[in-house]
Amino acid sequence: MKPTHKLLFVLCAWLVLVFIYYASMKLHLYGLWGQKPQKVAVETSVELTKGAAVIRIAELENEINAGQIVKPVYDKQGFLLQEAKLPQELAYKYGNLSEGVCKPGYAAAKMTSIYPKFVKPAPMFLDRNFKRLAKLSNLLPPFGIKTQERIIDSILTATKYYGLGKELDRVKCKRCIIVGNGGILYNKSLGSRIDEYDVVVRLNEAPVSGYKRDVGTKTTMRITYPEGAIQKPDSYEKDSLFVFSAFKPLDFKWLRQMVFKERLRGTEGFWKSVAQYVPRDPTEMRILNPYFIYEAAFHFIGLPFNNGLMGKGNIPTLGTVAITMALHNCDEVAVAGFGYDMTSPHAPLHYYENVKMSAIKESWTHNISKEKEFLRKLVKANVITDLTKGI
Repeated sequence: MKPTHKLLFVLCAWLVLVFIYYASMKLHLYGLWGQKPQKVAVETSVELTKGAAVIRIAELENEINAGQIVKPVYDKQGFLLQEAKLPQELAYKYGNLSEGVCKPGYAAAKMTSIYPKFVKPAPMFLDRNFKRLAKLSNLLPPFGIKTQERIIDSILTATKYYGLGKELDRVKCKRCIIVGNGGILYNKSLGSRIDEYDVVVRLNEAPVSGYKRDVGTKTTMRITYPEGAIQKPDSYEKDSLFVFSAFKPLDFKWLRQMVFKERLRGTEGFWKSVAQYVPRDPTEMRILNPYFIYEAAFHFIGLPFNNGLMGKGNIPTLGTVAITMALHNCDEVAVAGFGYDMTSPHAPLHYYENVKMSAIKESWTHNISKEKEFLRKLVKANVITDLTKGI
């Protein structure tokens, strides 16, 4: 063989090897960033002909450019816009449980499937280690605890307990329901169904007495802030936790007076009258983790950050805050009494009073339309179950 022929043969072999290496790297890179092909019009094939590799890279690139290979698409908050499915092993696990049996970790798994940034561990209530919660330390209430560390510490010293209670803390799989105050609850006869849940969460002063057929009789905890707290001591249910949610520094001063049974003073900063007395022992009081307000507002709903201060339209409703808490701490989450129908201004806003739906339009702190958009994502993906179907 002539030297020139040998050189050409070696050069051709080298070019084939380089082409094979380049082609294999291209195929590898398409799958490297988690963009797994879901639909390919023609199977990629490798044909070996006379020692040369013929790889259909061009066809694959054309299919990607034509949109035939679909990659995950997320909205501004990080929620998946496409239909999300559980991993196969979890789908199998939950699918094989008997109907009605609690599904361990189900709400968190479903949430993660549509919101990959979701991280489950987040304590329900503040405890004596609250200063270690770095995300809360640099923000003022309602999004953090800055300037309130000393008073919070004194309150927690008195309350002593920081869980749901010995009996519920031992329950390995918890089914929780957040009972909203919406007029949609009226005449739905959901009381007995609500009482079946392990944890029943109620909000502010929404009454049970007189409405048991629709709202049930069981109350595990009642989450409230000073202006929303029940003002008549005899209206509190027995054996329920008083869970405090702060929206401004003054709120913590009010809670301290309630915990230590002090005479109420310094009420000028409240926007309406507040309870003078809470008929609960300190051991039956809890402070809701402010992280749930922060996460609901800025991560889930997308409200304006406003330098970390309370401002126009950047505070989530207490109901959405409670749902956020449940996503982190409950295995299954349901809601009832949620959903503001803004197209019916004369419909009752709450199930227990005659205030009309139009009143919510005057809200300075909430963004109802954005909040409803978030809750619809949860219902659509079966992260939560909406018993009254108002969301």
